[in-house]
Amino acid sequence: MDEFLRYVVQQLVEHPDEAVLAHREEAGKIFYSLSLRKSDVGRLIGKGGSTINAVRELLNAAGEKQGKKVSLEILD
Repeated sequence: MDEFLRYVVQQLVEHPDEAVLAHREEAGKIFYSLSLRKSDVGRLIGKGGSTINAVRELLNAAGEKQGKKVSLEILD
């Protein structure tokens, strides 16, 4: 799932080399945190949050196959 998320983020931002992805697992839930260049945050969020919501839905679908819940947070 890490590789999938990295790939998606790299395709959506202008500075993929500056994207830092971290994760931790607790009680059947995976928490991802993503740090981006400020100019890339808006690109990933998209108009009205549509892009980030789509990414989160894909992560949740992948997590369900593994029996886990997934959350994604973008850090400032």
